[in-house]
Amino acid sequence: MLEKVVIANRGEIALRILRACREMGIRTVAVYSKADRDLMHVRLADEAVCIGPAPSVDSYLNIPAIISAAEVTDADAIHPGYGFLAENADFAERVERSGFTFIGPKSDTIRLMGNKVSAIEAMKKAAVPTVPGSNGPVSEDSEHALRLGREIGYPVIIKAAAGGGGRGMRVVENEEALMKSISLTRSEARNAFGDDTVYMEKFLQHPRHVEIQVLADGQGNAIHLGDRDCSLQRRHQKVVEEAPAPHIPQHLKDEVAKRCVDACIEIGYRGAGTFEFLYEDGGFYFIEMNTRVQVEHPVTEMITGVDIVKEQLRIAAGLPLSVRQEDISFSGHAIEVRVNAEDPVTFTPCPGKITYFHAPGGNGVRVDSHIYTGYTVPPYYDSLIGKIITWGPDRATAFARMRNALEEVVVDGIRTNIALHRDKIFRDKHFAEGGVDIHYLESKLGQS
Repeated sequence: MLEKVVIANRGEIALRILRACREMGIRTVAVYSKADRDLMHVRLADEAVCIGPAPSVDSYLNIPAIISAAEVTDADAIHPGYGFLAENADFAERVERSGFTFIGPKSDTIRLMGNKVSAIEAMKKAAVPTVPGSNGPVSEDSEHALRLGREIGYPVIIKAAAGGGGRGMRVVENEEALMKSISLTRSEARNAFGDDTVYMEKFLQHPRHVEIQVLADGQGNAIHLGDRDCSLQRRHQKVVEEAPAPHIPQHLKDEVAKRCVDACIEIGYRGAGTFEFLYEDGGFYFIEMNTRVQVEHPVTEMITGVDIVKEQLRIAAGLPLSVRQEDISFSGHAIEVRVNAEDPVTFTPCPGKITYFHAPGGNGVRVDSHIYTGYTVPPYYDSLIGKIITWGPDRATAFARMRNALEEVVVDGIRTNIALHRDKIFRDKHFAEGGVDIHYLESKLGQS
């Protein structure tokens, strides 16, 4: 087993990793920026190293500083969490070359799945269903692009191959707008990602966002932990997630999950990963794979009993998976809400000091958060300050427990989106029924 792990992240995921390490008897090193010296995991870690000033480019994205922290503390592995450098293939490669274990996939796998074009090509080879599209980069040849648009059928969407997080994409309604849209997306991709490769796909009108959680040990063993529905989104960012995805025939979910497992074996995947799909009219369409632990991993843990972070640590240590597919049983339903330090109406970030924090409780309630009374939320990073997760033997019970939790939780001193969840989302009859599409929340908020 690993002996000492550098946690190369911050906030709730850093605390989540620290807790898993402690349970396994692994010592921890917290790396932090000057703005984060009061984070809970920094206080609890066996060792802590300041790696730079507040801006993430000078701290959490500073690869030499993170590797130096591992060197001076005699750590043997680095866990990147999610965000920041978690899906940076160069970081993974430099960690391994420096003699440390990267807790995640191999760098070449991250590169393969990080580029949307190569990822789609790999999934096609593995028989994973994909969205009808260009099956590769769109060339500079306008006649070829126009022909593709006609073959696929409008509307289409132009996407940056290196894009992510909702950036680098543009919907095209008709042929007249195609070439201009390709040019604009290519330019944006070059500026944002340093890669102007774009590809074309059929734009699905009312899809849901459904994903499959997988674990693979790189030794020929891979399993899935079921599915999640992450359709409630705002500006392509998930707001609420749940498992399992409601109102989708189980045989369809079982089939796509099996193909994801086969794909993991095909590409030699190692670690935790998530296959993300759009689902519409009975069809699953692969869009990307996240080669890391997801923000929403707790809902899967709640219905399976599998600790995904512990499995990451075991896999990185060279151990086989601790469970087989036949060992996995699914129980009940789980829902997660993301709690952000932002105005619930304007969504403006609201950093500041938390004067009082009271976490909700009760049967089937879990809170993953790094905040505490007296903690100051800094203005430099993502506004996520925690997650509330509820479980129930069925969706209605998990839903009711979430409503109770949202009534109980108190975060004073700053504004949060708790009121949005409590007053709008969990009082919405269509969401309560389950199965809304990815455009539903923005339409409800009048932001479509």
